[in-house]
Amino acid sequence: MPVQTPFQASRQVVLPEWIDYNGHLNVSYYVVVFDRATDNFFDFIGLTADYRAAHNVSSFTAEMHVNYLREVKQGDEVYITTRLLDYDAKRFHYFHQMYHAGQNYLAATSEQLCLFMDMTQRRVTQMPPAFLNRLAEIKQSHATLPTPAQVGSVMKVKR
Repeated sequence: MPVQTPFQASRQVVLPEWIDYNGHLNVSYYVVVFDRATDNFFDFIGLTADYRAAHNVSSFTAEMHVNYLREVKQGDEVYITTRLLDYDAKRFHYFHQMYHAGQNYLAATSEQLCLFMDMTQRRVTQMPPAFLNRLAEIKQSHATLPTPAQVGSVMKVKR
């Protein structure tokens, strides 16, 4: 599969049941949208449902940081771009950006660190060489992109 730089997940429409009492997308549903984009990204990198089932492996999210930058509302269409930031033999680090499809503004970001899991033992394990080779190919392509300001951000009260 050719390397999309950045990878773009399928578009999603903000559903009525995702709206909170403030009239915009509820914080938990930002994570739902990012999670759906993660599934698309995993297919792109080769960690498909068929691969997971055949090899009894999966991934667990170890850490996630979400930045809510602008509102999206019911009926808005959004799309997610994803870039692979880094990886090693057992982990991969990636970054999602959610854009409002109609107005093309950056609405939110999600930075995630995932662990590659052996589901028989439910322990972190090393990725096979073919998978590491695919990640190397993607990282090389994605390294050409500028690093978003939110990558590695620390939560604090700024004074």
